[in-house]
This record gives sequence, structure tokens and C-alpha cells, in this order.
Amino acid sequence: MLYVIGLGLGDARDITVKGLEIIKRCELVYLESYTSILTCGKEEMEKLYGKEITVADRDFVEQEADIMLNNAETKEVAFLVVGDPFSATTHTDLILRAKERGIKFQIIHNASIMNAVGSCGLQLYHYGETISIPFWTDSWKPDSFYEKIYANRQHGLHTLCLLDIKVKEPTLESMTKKKKEYMPPKFMSVSEAADQLLQIVEKKKSEGIQEIAFDENSIFVGLARIGHESQKIIACSLAEMKNFDLGPPLHSLVLPANNLHELEKDYLQQFSEKPL
Repeated sequence: MLYVIGLGLGDARDITVKGLEIIKRCELVYLESYTSILTCGKEEMEKLYGKEITVADRDFVEQEADIMLNNAETKEVAFLVVGDPFSATTHTDLILRAKERGIKFQIIHNASIMNAVGSCGLQLYHYGETISIPFWTDSWKPDSFYEKIYANRQHGLHTLCLLDIKVKEPTLESMTKKKKEYMPPKFMSVSEAADQLLQIVEKKKSEGIQEIAFDENSIFVGLARIGHESQKIIACSLAEMKNFDLGPPLHSLVLPANNLHELEKDYLQQFSEKPL
């Protein structure tokens, strides 16, 4: 039996009662460690859950997941996921593979950024398509996500921007070596995302595009460590967001719709130093 258990967004205590009960009776417990992060360490989780936890990094989940599925054929196995189990396509693929092999599975849901983003006061049913902002390099600067932001704005919808995470990424040099070497973990901040968005604005202007989805004066909402006691939320212009430091990861960014409901505006105001 395979249990895919959401851990929520804060720390080890955010697990549901049902999730904790299942973990305590499982023979093997794996922790997915590369699509998101918790603010606590593995040791704290082991102490609270009363189980030894095996960290399943990117290589394990993408290349060696069969080991876990083999175990799930004869044992009760828990696969722990930060946020909600369906917050990443990798987890969906794992569940489909279990189903194909006839392995019984159960999903235990929890909070994710997709619903906890409501903490900034913007109504969840007014969000359009969620987009991801990747890290740019000197030679690779994709901006296709801009068109999705533009479409959301045209329809009067908010846009949640998920910011890039780089965990256990192999170095370019190690690609040709037998022994892999990895870059240090890297998490995009709201200031880095704002900087890239401002560059897109300048590019669109230089191309003579008159109607742009947003500009340097557009109000954005920066969110950091949502669900944790140290969470921070700030509402300011995109130009100001570039210079804001919201501290440790994880960060997300929201572009509100042009026309806010009065309740949305009133709630969002508490996160801004200036009138919205």
C-alpha cells in the first residue's frame, strides 16, 4: 500500500491527524525533497513522527522510484510531500505508475500555496492560470509565461507566480563525468522575480508594444514562507518589489487584477505602506 501524504506548508506539526496516524503504522517512510522545502529538518520530523525517514531527492524520485513501488507491493509505505500531493506533476506520475502496477494507494491532502495564497486577501475564485517564473541565465531568458499573465489581466483575474527552485542540479562540468557534482540549492526571491519581470517590460516597450500586461508601477504582492509563523506579505509596485528582501525561502508573487473587489482592496491594504 502506498500512502502519498501532504505535509502542509509550515513545519512538522502541520501534518493532519490522519496523515500522522498512517505514518506511525507504515514500515517505510520517504520524504520528497526537491519540489519544495519545509522550514524544519528531517531530524525534527523523525522525532515527532516516531519513524526513520529516507530522503527521496530528485534522482531517486525520477529514476529510482521503482524501489519504493516495489516495497509498496508488500509493505505499507508513506511518501511525504511538502504542501499537497498534487502540487507537482512528479507526484501525479508516481500515482499513475502505482495504479498501472496494481498497487493500492491513498492520498492524504493538506494545504498548499495554491490555496494558502488566499492569506493576502485576494479571493481564490478570482485567480486565472498559475504561471512559473524560471531562473534566467546569460544565454537563456524565456518569457513565454508573459502571455498567460496578459490573458489573465484581460479577463480581470489575479495571477499567482510560482518562483523557481533549484535543488540538486548537476553542474555543467559534471555532465561529462561519471561522478556527478551538484550546484548549491537556489531559491528565487521576489526581488529576483521582479527584476526579470521589469526586463520583460522594457523588452516589450522596445518592441513598440503599446498594451502591456503590467509596468513598473503595477501593484504586486510578495509572499514569503506562507503557512509558517515567520510568513511575510508585502504589497507594492513592481519597481519597489525589486528592492525588497523578504528573507529566507520559499517566495511567491501575485499580480492582482486591475479591478479589485472592495473587500480585497481593504484586506490587501494592510500589507502596503501606501494607499492602493
